[in-house]
Amino acid sequence: MLRPTAGRVEVEQAEAALVEHYPRLVRIAYLVLPPSLGRNRRVLTAHALAQRSLPRGRSTPAGAEDSAIPASRRAPGDGDPGYAYVRGRVLRQALDAGLPLRRLAWPKRSQLPPLLPHVWGLRVFPRSGGADELALDQRLSALSGPARAAYVLRGLEGLSDADVRHALTAAGVVDPHAALAEADGMDTAGDAALLESPEFDPCSLQARPTDLMRRRQHVKAALVAAAALAVCGALLGLPGDGWGPDGAAAPPYARNPAAESALDPARLTRVSPTAWQSSSRTDFSVWPARGNLTGDSALLRRALAVWARPGSAVQVSATPGTPPGPPSGPPQLLYAGVVDQARVVLLHDGLRVVRYAEPKDGTGGVAFDFARTDGADAASSGALVAGRTDGNVRYLTAPWVRTAAVRDLLDPTANPRPIERGADGVTAPLPSPAQARDCKAWDVLELGDDTAERLLTDLGELTPARLTSGPPSAPKDVSGKAARASWARTACLLSGVRAHGVRSVNSWEYAKQPLPESNGTASWLCTRAETWRGTGSRVMAQFQAPGAQAGAPGAIAARAEDSPSCGERDPRVLAGVLWKSRTGSWYVLAAGSEQFASLTTSGGVDGSAKGHLLAVRAKEGARAELNGRLRDGRRVGALH
Repeated sequence: MLRPTAGRVEVEQAEAALVEHYPRLVRIAYLVLPPSLGRNRRVLTAHALAQRSLPRGRSTPAGAEDSAIPASRRAPGDGDPGYAYVRGRVLRQALDAGLPLRRLAWPKRSQLPPLLPHVWGLRVFPRSGGADELALDQRLSALSGPARAAYVLRGLEGLSDADVRHALTAAGVVDPHAALAEADGMDTAGDAALLESPEFDPCSLQARPTDLMRRRQHVKAALVAAAALAVCGALLGLPGDGWGPDGAAAPPYARNPAAESALDPARLTRVSPTAWQSSSRTDFSVWPARGNLTGDSALLRRALAVWARPGSAVQVSATPGTPPGPPSGPPQLLYAGVVDQARVVLLHDGLRVVRYAEPKDGTGGVAFDFARTDGADAASSGALVAGRTDGNVRYLTAPWVRTAAVRDLLDPTANPRPIERGADGVTAPLPSPAQARDCKAWDVLELGDDTAERLLTDLGELTPARLTSGPPSAPKDVSGKAARASWARTACLLSGVRAHGVRSVNSWEYAKQPLPESNGTASWLCTRAETWRGTGSRVMAQFQAPGAQAGAPGAIAARAEDSPSCGERDPRVLAGVLWKSRTGSWYVLAAGSEQFASLTTSGGVDGSAKGHLLAVRAKEGARAELNGRLRDGRRVGALH
């Protein structure tokens, strides 16, 4: 067992620990604070508690109870008394914040809303996680404050039970044994690992406006009240009766017809079921209104009201780059119906698709999801996520979809499995790879229309991403044994682009390289994920050696973000790896696309080769700098 730190903790030492480990300390405070505060106040309070955790003087006395907190086994501040002291202060304040207010006692500072930091006009909250994170958050909310602290210290900080009891005692918990016993009821290794999830990261935040209509009314009411007081003051100083019988007063605020029409279910745009057949464009704008609840005005009104003014209890998520806020006019109704155990409404305003979901029975939480869809075409508007339950996903398919099936990308030789669709276009549930904890399968939706069969994959967002193959100048839908075989070793790498607003992912083989010592032929692929917003693309070059187990992901040779490489504007790519042959020899291997005339490596390994392939003998652990020269003479570095 690690023993408590001893000795004085200087303020400089505590400050250094606070700055270095600030994100972890704020995460601890956020997890221990009572969920009843709401996510916005929990975020701001967690930051306030961490920022108020330095010693009040130049140092804390030796043996002070706040400093007698054990260091963790795997926390980044392991063995640092400054980190242990600050963590103890954060823990004590977070526990104090959950105590009930007493009528005859002054409230503690942590029980009051923080003055700083403060965000005017916005609500901030961590990014929404998956179903597992939501379930863990609900179970944590059922625990007492000390039990939450025990669970966090054990799962996030890696403390032993004895050290947890010592930490809770130092933080003022009366019965740490009871807290540990309560935490034991939900303490599993899988759940503890979820504590590292972005769902519980108060330093990586999303922002949404507060209730704009209420805020506007409050501001205008305050201005009217101030003006009334000023007029009253002036009139009180005048002779006579003051107010005249024929005086006129303006209403407290002007009504906005456009905003009102956007909240009226009767004014929703409803497209004809056959409009897509004769329309000049094929996208979400020609989807008809489907579902058995399209006539439920009360449901539609609730969905529109939440879109305009999502309350603090609504779970809101949005793909990156999606503008928040209500529609500028009446949106288009795409779907309203029951999906599994929820009533779901899908709406489209030309720029975004939104999904409103409320429980069919009970009083559970309401979810509202935004997704950017501007510039959609027939290929990228083939389906929307209608619901997620128990690791499965259901899609609402476009009206022009003729066939629907499921393919496992990890098994390129298997035939597609047919999937049922209801009369309203909603598919039966299929396993969602975005919610799986492993990569034993990667099921994608295969949709067929009059022109092509397309593969769509769930990446944890409202719009599935289209998968393609081929050079960036002419990507095509995945078909044929070769394309499916390369995707079989690429599918598991898609987890790196989840929840980034991805519109499509193209993977193409830009080189084949005979390996030294007759070790077979390797493939070099470049995979590029394009986003709906046009920026933030993610590129990775991968090396697929022969003889690997079927479905085993290739080795990532290089990554880049927001780079034009491997795209239509700049289709060239160059990457290299350190590779070991079957005889145990090491080589630097590199490959570029066909635009490269020669390659060179320098630094730890010197070598060169004409053409776009290179193989140089090296030592284990060698590092080298890779460069190439294009056919037009320009010098280009490797992807990074």
